Amino acid sequence: MATQRIQKVLAGAGFGARRACEGLVVDGHVSVNGKIVRTLPVMVDPAKDHITVKGRPVHGEKTVYYLLNKPRRVYCTHSDPDGRKRAVDLLVGVRERVFPVGRLDADTTGLLIMTNDGALAQKLTHPRFGIPKTYRAEVDGSPSTAVLEKLRTGTWLAEGKTGPARITVIHKQREKAVLEITLREGRNREIRRMLARAGHKVRRLTRIRVGKLSIRKLPLGGFRPLTRSEVAYLKALADRAPDDKPSTHRPRSRPTRRPRATGPRPGTATGSSKRPSADKSSIKKPIAKKPSTRKKQVTNAKSKPRDRAVPAKKKPTGKNAPRRRVLLPDE
Repeated sequence: MATQRIQKVLAGAGFGARRACEGLVVDGHVSVNGKIVRTLPVMVDPAKDHITVKGRPVHGEKTVYYLLNKPRRVYCTHSDPDGRKRAVDLLVGVRERVFPVGRLDADTTGLLIMTNDGALAQKLTHPRFGIPKTYRAEVDGSPSTAVLEKLRTGTWLAEGKTGPARITVIHKQREKAVLEITLREGRNREIRRMLARAGHKVRRLTRIRVGKLSIRKLPLGGFRPLTRSEVAYLKALADRAPDDKPSTHRPRSRPTRRPRATGPRPGTATGSSKRPSADKSSIKKPIAKKPSTRKKQVTNAKSKPRDRAVPAKKKPTGKNAPRRRVLLPDE
């Protein structure tokens, strides 16, 4: 077993939350191999190190897996200050400190996996692994074919577009319809928001399957331990490479590049590193340009080009005007 932080080991052994276990270490109540530790972080190996809390030996608890059929008005939280019923409160007789894998809102019922295996829980809930989760939803109205097709391809929500969904119509009437929806992501109240955006409010919502695990023959509010084959199936489903699962995102299209030539250059011998000698007779000489006979206009840098014609001078009038001589006939 790999080394872990001591507060994680103590929390898994049932000594409280990790923050409370950190306080036990700082206060000097925890010893490792006979020496009291007070400074964090402390890395320990539960299989090799001898750990005690106030003289009480710490034994690593075994991993457990349960399947719970959660009823309404039950909350998937570790602690509730209002004293409402939690999912862990329904597991009567279970001594291990378990937690729900993922969350179902208070009004949603159905399948909920409870375990103390954090690594498996992280893989089952992370959208990167694409674990299929199937729900049965009773909605107001009768969704049309166009609405169902839009829900299958993806719906735009506040945080972005949802991934593709598999939707099957189980029962359909004028006032209501029953749909079976399979998703591979776990956004907050995703199905309720998808259907509300399409104009169909959800009356009831139940998670009926996770992968191939089902709540069939499990009463509402009841739980049972998972069998060895079911645990092995969940681990195999989570350990499967994410690339093997259908992706919900469309890859970007990149421009194709022209393949690089691997053979020798034309005109060169194979394996020769020298450049081919050019034939002088085939080299074209540049043609000399004839001098232009057109005279260049020399302009003075100080002189400015005239943009408009200069108006003609007006002849003076009045007293300043020159007298016109009138020729007489005798002259």
